[in-house]
Amino acid sequence: MLGSNPFDELSIPDGSVVEEHDLVTDGDVLVGGQSVIELGVRGANVVAGERVRFAGDIEADGDCRLDMWCSVDGNVLVGEDAYLGERVHITGQLIVSGDLDIGDDVDIERGFEANGWIVIRNPMPTIVFLFIYLSQLLRLGEEEAASEVANEFLADDTDARPTTIPRGARVSDDAWRVSTPARIGRECRLHGNIRAASIDVDADTEVFGSLRARGDIHVGPGTVVHGDVTTKGGDVFVDAGAHVRGDISCEDCALSEAAEVDGSIRARGEMTLTSAPEPAESVTDSDSNSDTDTDTDTSADDSTSDTQFTPAFVRIDADEVSSTVTPAIVPLTDGRHDWNAADARPEDSASTSADADAADADPSTNGAGEDLSGIIAEAEKR
Repeated sequence: MLGSNPFDELSIPDGSVVEEHDLVTDGDVLVGGQSVIELGVRGANVVAGERVRFAGDIEADGDCRLDMWCSVDGNVLVGEDAYLGERVHITGQLIVSGDLDIGDDVDIERGFEANGWIVIRNPMPTIVFLFIYLSQLLRLGEEEAASEVANEFLADDTDARPTTIPRGARVSDDAWRVSTPARIGRECRLHGNIRAASIDVDADTEVFGSLRARGDIHVGPGTVVHGDVTTKGGDVFVDAGAHVRGDISCEDCALSEAAEVDGSIRARGEMTLTSAPEPAESVTDSDSNSDTDTDTDTSADDSTSDTQFTPAFVRIDADEVSSTVTPAIVPLTDGRHDWNAADARPEDSASTSADADAADADPSTNGAGEDLSGIIAEAEKR
């Protein structure tokens, strides 16, 4: 506030909308002197300079301060404290949840209510009151108390950027007319033609009107303008995803390939067509997939060329089984084993031939001459 003039431009913060003839925002609303606001205002704190006229209701979640000669054509609802200067005129009702401090000749046609203190006098300017209060605390040696008061008054409790309307502006459903640059945030929804020295519209904003400026005009990505975009001596920049439903008239025009313009484009200078940036995620995924596919194909080719495929299961015919292979399952026929099979060792063939003849003679014994019936009976007992 002390470094630069806060009313040197029309500033609309992110997420501001115009609903039912009301300007709605989450932050504060600061209006310069001698302005005409043909809309209602809803915000955190509402501060207006001298001779400001409101054509709708004022709803402030925090404080509301109206300087001298202000007029409100509607009701004023204040969540905390209210400060009204001299000769303020309110056609509706004034309801204040906190304290009410009003000056001389204040006219409230439908009466007022306040839950806190009501002081009828000419209110002292806030900066003068703060200076006198802090000087008295420091004179009494209450440095800690002065520090707490300064932090309370100067701290910014809201994260939202305030809405600032410059001095001498005229805001209505038909047009927003200012003599300063205009800066509109993202995801806003505004009604009316915007007339300013230069215009900068952020992303994903919808303007139900045209844009006209003496200087440059910038239309952000995803923004929709339901009207013309015209500048007398400046350039027009239209980003990717923007949609202009009217004509464009400028000196030089920089238009993105991904932007849409329903009307004609008249550029007295150069016409530049910029390429739309590719999404970083899709490019990264495609590159990684291509690299993976390349690696997979290369590895497959290498494995095919260098090594031979070895199956997990090998089919072996019974005729090709060598004498060194011992089967895991030995088939039994009529309770005896054929020791003359191919798995018998050569050195044991002579000794087992006699046993084989004995086994053929007596089926109840095995090749070693043991009685199989006794072994089976003993196993059944277990």
